[in-house]
Amino acid sequence: MKTTRITRRHAMLAAGAAALPLVHIRTAGAAGKLAVGFWDHWVPDGNAIMQKQVDAWSSQNKVDVQVDFITGNGNKLLMTGVAEAQAKTGHDIMTFLNWDMYNVAASLAPVDDVMGRLIAKYGPSSSTAEYLAKVKGHWMAVPTSSGDQTKPPCARISLMKKYGFDVQAMYPVKPEMTQGAKDWTYDAFLKAAEAAHKDGMTFALGLGSGTNTDGIDQVGAMFRAFGAALIDSEGAVQVKSDAVHQVLEYAQKLVKFIPDDAVSFDDASNNRALISGKSALIFNPPSAWAVAKRDAPQIAADCWTFSAPSGPKGRYVPTATFFWGIYNFSQNQGAAKELIEYLMQREQVEARANVVDGYDLPTFSSMNDFKIWETVGPPTGTVYNYPIRPWHDAKPNITASEASPDIAVQVYQRAVHTNMLARLKNGQTIPQVVAWAQDELEGFTR
Repeated sequence: MKTTRITRRHAMLAAGAAALPLVHIRTAGAAGKLAVGFWDHWVPDGNAIMQKQVDAWSSQNKVDVQVDFITGNGNKLLMTGVAEAQAKTGHDIMTFLNWDMYNVAASLAPVDDVMGRLIAKYGPSSSTAEYLAKVKGHWMAVPTSSGDQTKPPCARISLMKKYGFDVQAMYPVKPEMTQGAKDWTYDAFLKAAEAAHKDGMTFALGLGSGTNTDGIDQVGAMFRAFGAALIDSEGAVQVKSDAVHQVLEYAQKLVKFIPDDAVSFDDASNNRALISGKSALIFNPPSAWAVAKRDAPQIAADCWTFSAPSGPKGRYVPTATFFWGIYNFSQNQGAAKELIEYLMQREQVEARANVVDGYDLPTFSSMNDFKIWETVGPPTGTVYNYPIRPWHDAKPNITASEASPDIAVQVYQRAVHTNMLARLKNGQTIPQVVAWAQDELEGFTR
């Protein structure tokens, strides 16, 4: 069956929803139909391999599958999901990022059966995926692997060595927890940040705006490493705790060594800083390194990805998770489940990861043995430590997840953590920052 690319407009009943560009449609007759909204992968071949896998399943199962690749830019993916949930029409399968699935969970069909079989075969899913996708004990979406990522440090090898940190020796391309990795704490991170600042190569860490999710994720993981929950699982505001005071004291020192324009960063700012040779370290998935391979190969060859620093309460790595959900108004939920389960088999997950240089991370840790992270370069093995490895002594984190998802999503979207640091950067005292945060957070729990 031949797949063609055309342009059409979705009739959206919800206000603010935009037309969707560049639609892939299967035109041949088949026994049943499905419409799928996938995230438009930043790597062009990421879409091609997904289409190829869907076409293979479509042909084998005689189901006519229409695929739309929807950009995340301008919140197009988010708007489409919300609009379709409100209108109760659109795709059968839709892609959701992080909290987006939770926000429309009432419009989704449970997928406990699919997740049950996948977990039985591949082991447990990541804890952040379970936190986001389980509602009242039921899986409401399947974590995809397509686009799933961690956001650990990516640093310049030569510069970090100059500052006293041999990141390749600390995090080698083998299953080993080195002494250097054990010593990679937030105190060590502060020393490295100060050295980079003096060298004119400040760590490009974003603060402030809700459009800067890289910064929100990084700062949230740092708070978690200090045990500094802003709102706990019972819904109580904890911003006046000793742990929050401790992390803010630390942050007062750290913000002196990050760029003055960090409060206006968006998600591309840190990438640009690394690729242009102006920063020694960022927190990011391998997208910045991959672009550097094309635009600044000498910088790409000097990059190494490794785990986050540890704090008094452990080592936490920022994550972002995509999900595939099936709308409960879909007329072909059985076929939708079968397609998702097929796409989540190890063979398909690994093929997609290989095409995008290991950017996509499986939700099942049993799949973290794909060879792509060991072999891709330059330098060879540069993203070997991008997945959270058992020997890293690290846990995944999504910012504010100490609270229940309905409250945490508000804290995240309002960028409370990064705004607290932005205020410190702008000269406010810790009591002033705590007072602002207390007022902000109480509004989420009323």
